[in-house]
Amino acid sequence: MRIFKHPFPLPIPIPFTAGDIKIESNTYNGEKTIGFYDKSTKKLMYAEIVRSEKDVQAFYTKVRRG
Repeated sequence: MRIFKHPFPLPIPIPFTAGDIKIESNTYNGEKTIGFYDKSTKKLMYAEIVRSEKDVQAFYTKVRRG
């Protein structure tokens, strides 16, 4: 049983669009994260760890324009 599972997709945060989604890889340990890339701060916002392609698909399914 998942405690924090959302029953519906979450809206994309206001200053971002679907085109701002980016996957970054850590050069030290190879860990990947997905989130919304903020061009002004050059940082990944609302980042989540990616362990497989299934996590990437889950991220895209979870967020949508509300």
